[in-house]
Amino acid sequence: MTDSRYLKRTILKEEMFSQFLNETRNLRIYLPPGYNELLSYPVVYCQDGEEFFNFGRIATTANRLILDEGIEPFIIVGVEVNVKVRTQEYAPFGNLFDKYTSAFAEEVIPFIEAKYPVRRSKDERILAGDSLGGSVSLHLALMYPDLFSKVISMSGAFYEESQDIYAKATDLSSLEVWMIVGLQERDFEADTGVYDFVDLNRKTRKLLEDRGAAVTYAEKDGKHQWGFWQNELPDALMHFLNKG
Repeated sequence: MTDSRYLKRTILKEEMFSQFLNETRNLRIYLPPGYNELLSYPVVYCQDGEEFFNFGRIATTANRLILDEGIEPFIIVGVEVNVKVRTQEYAPFGNLFDKYTSAFAEEVIPFIEAKYPVRRSKDERILAGDSLGGSVSLHLALMYPDLFSKVISMSGAFYEESQDIYAKATDLSSLEVWMIVGLQERDFEADTGVYDFVDLNRKTRKLLEDRGAAVTYAEKDGKHQWGFWQNELPDALMHFLNKG
């Protein structure tokens, strides 16, 4: 994607102080071509915000989809994370999980909605994440069903603790999840152990579908890295944002 039209991106940086986390959190905001603050836009909220922009090239991809594929213009919010405490914030067994999920839903969302013309319907908010970012996105959707109903999960780190939580849900018929996992992720060494991500994603898919969720699921050749996920982002975004 070297077309200059794709590279003319508007990306703003914001700082938001979180009472829950007792720290300032950095946000990246992508505004679409032809942005007009008098209009309203769907919004994609990304965990690992810095990586989605730097390695996922999500802003360049968004420009291409809007300019060439005709999808509705949308805003992207990347919520950055300190990798040193990422597992503590994203994993349900982490000591910052409750604070992070509260900060995301009760501080980040209102902060963005007060400053940008994003739509405030759960059907127009999309959560996106890779690995643990995918699992915490799904946790957020279950914890705040009035806020979120759409999740993009790329190689979600659906550890046993997460699956136990999902299993306790009864009715997930309002939830829509787009999932992908790489077939070369069967023996991935994470900071908490070695995991078969294909098996974890298959089990999570069944848990969700058994409870009524609409799941779009794929397994493809790919490793647990952005080289794989970057190529899958266009399909994920098109799935939720292509109204045609």
